[in-house]
Amino acid sequence: MAATLIYDGDCPMCLGAVDWVRRRAREGAVDYMPCQTPERAEKFPGISTEQCMEAMQLVLDDGTVHAGDRALPHLFLLMRRWRWMALFFRIPGVSLLAPLAYGFVAKHRRVISILVARKHTCAKSAQD
Repeated sequence: MAATLIYDGDCPMCLGAVDWVRRRAREGAVDYMPCQTPERAEKFPGISTEQCMEAMQLVLDDGTVHAGDRALPHLFLLMRRWRWMALFFRIPGVSLLAPLAYGFVAKHRRVISILVARKHTCAKSAQD
């Protein structure tokens, strides 16, 4: 059985992150589910819309749920050639900084998406 990654399906940055994971995850290791789908509420009634809009949720095959930065090491373990990154989260201090960094990015993800899109558009225009 695969783990399920629940994410904000309306967020360009989240969609980009899911695409990045999808390209690297081992075959069949991860299913992907936007938070906004009725299937999410039906399959995972214990995860509220507020929770999955605040941070990604990774539901492991045993039913354990990891949110936000706590999901990252588990997610890296499901990827080809990225398992080593799970060790990064064991470095002293990372467990203190990871929630702050993840929280900042999650809170500002829509603005970051706009800024990244603008930068990408400007760089593309400069090449043309």
